[in-house]
Amino acid sequence: MAATPQNPSAATPRRKVSRHRGEGQWAAGHFTPLNGNEQFKKDDDGLNVRTRIETIYSKRGFDSIDPNDLRGRMRWWGLYTQRRPGIDGGKTAVLEPEELDDEYFMLRVRVDGGQLTTEQLRVIGEVSQEFARGTADITDRQNVQYHWIRIEDVPAIWQRLEAVGLSTVTACGDTPRVMIGSPVAGIAEDEIIDATPALEEMKRRVLNNPAYSNLPRKFKTAISGSPVLDVVHEINDVAFVGVRHPEHGPGFDVWVGGGLSTNPKLGVRLGAWVSMDEVPDVYEGVISIFRDHGYRRLRTRARLKFLVADWGPEKFRQILEDDYLGRKLTDGPAPDEPVSRWRDHVGVHRQKDGRFYVGFAPRVGRVDGTVLTKIADLAQEHGSSRVRTTVEQKMIILDVEEGRVDSLVESLAALDLTATPSTFRRGTMACTGIEFCKLAIVETKARGSALIDELERRLPDFDEPLTINLNGCPNACARIQVADFGLKGQLMTDDRGEQVEGYQVHLGGALGLEAGFGRKVRGLKVTSDALPDYIERVLRRYQAEREEGERFATWASRASEEALS
Repeated sequence: MAATPQNPSAATPRRKVSRHRGEGQWAAGHFTPLNGNEQFKKDDDGLNVRTRIETIYSKRGFDSIDPNDLRGRMRWWGLYTQRRPGIDGGKTAVLEPEELDDEYFMLRVRVDGGQLTTEQLRVIGEVSQEFARGTADITDRQNVQYHWIRIEDVPAIWQRLEAVGLSTVTACGDTPRVMIGSPVAGIAEDEIIDATPALEEMKRRVLNNPAYSNLPRKFKTAISGSPVLDVVHEINDVAFVGVRHPEHGPGFDVWVGGGLSTNPKLGVRLGAWVSMDEVPDVYEGVISIFRDHGYRRLRTRARLKFLVADWGPEKFRQILEDDYLGRKLTDGPAPDEPVSRWRDHVGVHRQKDGRFYVGFAPRVGRVDGTVLTKIADLAQEHGSSRVRTTVEQKMIILDVEEGRVDSLVESLAALDLTATPSTFRRGTMACTGIEFCKLAIVETKARGSALIDELERRLPDFDEPLTINLNGCPNACARIQVADFGLKGQLMTDDRGEQVEGYQVHLGGALGLEAGFGRKVRGLKVTSDALPDYIERVLRRYQAEREEGERFATWASRASEEALS
């Protein structure tokens, strides 16, 4: 693999960007930091901040933290300052960072592949109760996020997590983020290939590795051998998707350059088939291309998707083969369409060993430490030592004997964790929102939960697969562009002329099956209070106008603007 280019040893004074310095690509010799983020990364590797947290900041308190550590390098260990309470959405883009910062942190725990033992889940729950005021949200990248973390407690939390094999390393920052994977890897009856060995080797090679700890921006990875396409592969920087090659058998199709945020792009195929053993080398090659050729001048163009869009998949593959792998890759087939319209693994399903797994739906990913410890207890009481998280903010208990399934389902339901959720409970996701996020403009979690209840009351018989994704700002952490109803938080003026929370609406987005971005109707905005009325009205119109078997996304793409308003 290509070596990391040497950074200049001495800090270079920042100066106005000139045209000849291009996009700040290391491979082009542009090592001079072109913005503050690149400067603090050059001054000190983000991985090194752990020592300062353990020896200085946790002992001297919040006020002792260097600003470049506080709002920069601490992310390399999963820490973000959370939003100070009482700051409304209208001030999000106005206030300086120090005015938005609370003296508490969000701490993100990596759950690569969504894989947890019951012992690990219990520790996550106990840490939540002891240090995080009970918070422990399941994210749409299979992680767990705490809030209300004090810097004084971080070393103790790390000790507790790492004792059971968990970590927060590079859970945030300009780094290889969590590697999402099929939550039923190795057990699903219909699996093409179990990607777990490749995922473990990728982790071994890049996590906590200084060769990959200074990327232009975050780097998102997905790998799955499931035919239901359960890792949103189209919106990751790199993804490995299970396929069967007509000559070489099961392996992976390689995708690069996906991502959402304010400039969304779907990933593209390289047209290459790779075996299980080849995946880690290809992964290192792709991440090295991003490190060396990625754009570092402007943060808004620093994701891999912009490089892929400029190069195209043919050039990207050529450089990967010639400069990083030193060999040609095998051409291969595209993945088939997903075999299921739901890809969250909710419900009761037989495993290939004859036992069962049970998938269930927390409300918009919101749980708490007490519930997580109870889930761990229930799993063990029913003979299981393994649980999983999904990219839809759901959870799964594996390895349940047939005779214990009904008892487990009933026990989960008593915790308001249903394995037979309504369409609305099953399909609604929400980001963190203004409660804790410094970028957010509106509330999301409570709004999403209340919306589920209201839609269940109004449309009790609606059973078509449907996704409703609520996001507190334009950055698309909740994947608004690829949902049936994608709701982007913003402030708006209501009928009384008052400024209230509301949402811009995206309609008919999808991943997996006819993947594409949602449609925006000109001027369509909905206040938070009017959301139930709006969604009910559109869904009743869909029910009246759809053709037999027509998905909501398909109908929304052809419906009149009047029908969608």
